Amino acid sequence: MPAPRTSTLEMLARTLLVPYALGVALIVWLPASVAGRVTGLAYRIARFFSENFGVPLTTSYAVFEFLANIALFVPFGLLVAAAWPRMNQWLVILLGYASSATIELVQTLLPSRYPTISDVIANTLGTVIGCLGLHAVLKISVAGRRLRTPTVEA
Repeated sequence: MPAPRTSTLEMLARTLLVPYALGVALIVWLPASVAGRVTGLAYRIARFFSENFGVPLTTSYAVFEFLANIALFVPFGLLVAAAWPRMNQWLVILLGYASSATIELVQTLLPSRYPTISDVIANTLGTVIGCLGLHAVLKISVAGRRLRTPTVEA
């Protein structure tokens, strides 16, 4: 029996995983001073909230850095789920967790990096959002197609 044909969406997702993974690697493993040019956005937003809304900078930075880590891994969940649609959702989430834990373990070896459990939690949550978001969109689009398809009654 021949293997099922790979869809365009699967091929596109697999292709996009390569530059995504390279980008994440650069963000999380470059020295903090270099990566800070990209990740400094969370600090600037936190400072804005601190200055304009009276939120302590440490609090607003912690929140925005957590949200940035979630956002960093939403594409991971989405792309892995799209690249291998028959893969169990729990396995996609486990891969997101394992990838995040690996990143944090490698960061223990980098002098300018500070690994945290909150990063693993946020990255895993981002994976969950990406994976479940894709499945929800696909389910809605399939249901919508069924509703739009005319049925012939005999």
